Amino acid sequence: MDVNELYANWINNMDNNQDLIDELQDIKENKGEIYERFYKELEFGTAGLRGIIGVGTNRMNIYTVRKATQGLANYINSLKKDNASVAIAFDSRIKSDIFAKESACVLAANGIKVFISKELQPVPVLSFAVRELKCLAGIMITASHNPAKYNGYKCYGEDGCQMTDISANAVYEQIKKIDIFKDIKICDFQKAIDAGKISFIDDEVYEKYLDNVKRQRINKDIDIKYSFKVVYTPLNGAGNKLVRRVLNDIGINNVRVVKEQEMPDGNFPTCRFPNPEVKEALNLAINLALQEDADLVLATDPDSDRVGIAVKDKENYRLMTGNEVGILLINYILSCRSKQGTLPDRPVAVKTIVSSEMVSKIASRYNCEIRNVLTGFKYIGEQILNLEKNKEENRFVFGFEESYGYLAGTYVRDKDGVVASMLICEMAAYYSQFDKSLIDVLNELYNEYGYYQNSTSSFEFEGSAGMSKMTAIMEKLRAHAPEKIAEKKVVKINDYVLSETKDVLTGKSTPINLPKSNVLFYFLEGGASAIVRPSGTEPKIKLYVTSVGKSLDDSLHLKSQIEADMKNLMGV
Repeated sequence: MDVNELYANWINNMDNNQDLIDELQDIKENKGEIYERFYKELEFGTAGLRGIIGVGTNRMNIYTVRKATQGLANYINSLKKDNASVAIAFDSRIKSDIFAKESACVLAANGIKVFISKELQPVPVLSFAVRELKCLAGIMITASHNPAKYNGYKCYGEDGCQMTDISANAVYEQIKKIDIFKDIKICDFQKAIDAGKISFIDDEVYEKYLDNVKRQRINKDIDIKYSFKVVYTPLNGAGNKLVRRVLNDIGINNVRVVKEQEMPDGNFPTCRFPNPEVKEALNLAINLALQEDADLVLATDPDSDRVGIAVKDKENYRLMTGNEVGILLINYILSCRSKQGTLPDRPVAVKTIVSSEMVSKIASRYNCEIRNVLTGFKYIGEQILNLEKNKEENRFVFGFEESYGYLAGTYVRDKDGVVASMLICEMAAYYSQFDKSLIDVLNELYNEYGYYQNSTSSFEFEGSAGMSKMTAIMEKLRAHAPEKIAEKKVVKINDYVLSETKDVLTGKSTPINLPKSNVLFYFLEGGASAIVRPSGTEPKIKLYVTSVGKSLDDSLHLKSQIEADMKNLMGV
């Protein structure tokens, strides 16, 4: 069907959903809006679904959620496993609770037992619940740190990781066979609860999760003085209860919360982007920190899998990047556990290819293996699973990605803003005993290992025209590979679509043993680099730049040169 036929089909089939019917009626004369909503279906991949909330095949609504869930149900039932079950959780976003219940009703109608959270929960809790309840899959209703108009639907496998390419493709094949109005099985939510087909997740699961979080402490005996003060903002999301609970349990009880961002609110009224990577999201917290003379500012995103911080720096507060926090955490974990004699034999840490290479230098000091994986925390979770299969999961000490995602421990298989919040606060309190701030410690590490500077730039491309523009940028870069960037020779190019690395100096190509991904990685002489990657979950292209210098000024100057040259090459 073309977009107009699809439009008419939806008008005729949306019984009792007046808000969506009204939305369609409002755009009936707007051909551009009709096209944007119906020119394609939301794509189901390893990140599940993500899109703008609204009516149409290219929007997040109860019908697209039901269709995806019916596809998941068909996939699960095709496995022919006894007592199949799925765990479901949701965050504070608009209609997250509704989409969670709709998903539960479809699964229950298809004979699949559902465990659903009573209230909003962080992503890592869902990952934990899948494994704890021995479910075959999990669903998390969230759009992470996207603006308020977005929502999403993330699928997890029985290992607690986001679905792999193989599983996601199998679900997608089932989804494509389904008529969005005719082929959906659904039941009444309350009747399914009464019949035992849907159950609320027991509080005991949350307590076990928190016990596992607290087991990841590095220095359990440090005396955290009441004078150590933290300002925390959950950014109107799911982290509020559990982050505050775990901080209090470990003795960090001088915590001030940003009142305007304390309670769940999917409209995110105080910031356009509820993302701890964005300074605007932390403005209220920093203002409160200035009033309270706090030592640390802590922010978790709406689904509480990411965490950002700002550190007191003389009379103001300095925002730390995801790479800087990752560098600090891996150094803290490895150095302290080495002193304590608690490092496992042949320790392993995992990072994404776009995250700072400085951690490799730190890790080598402690004979810790660094594994590089593609962007996406599921690939870090996959490495934990591989270790587990060999009964070596205790070797895993830390995983991180530059976009503010961190994990210690193997109890979950996704980034965890709760455990990261705990470890960051413990780390800051630990160094404060020696009159050192996290900035002091970071500068010591730069002096020892070199001045690594990293930046991430995002370029947005909305709608169908934006998708075409992103494709054109990547095609142009592949067709015209640069010989120099910022007057530095390009010595090697990794193309993760072609799964090959090319030595530019010799012309020799060798295979890359990672899944295919639309990423170009330019290695420059002297250790600098530039990476271009279209986002898998948002309509944007990201540019990652790394510079290395003998001084901070040298490194910052090179970073700005690389950024300028790459923007010119990309035409953005």
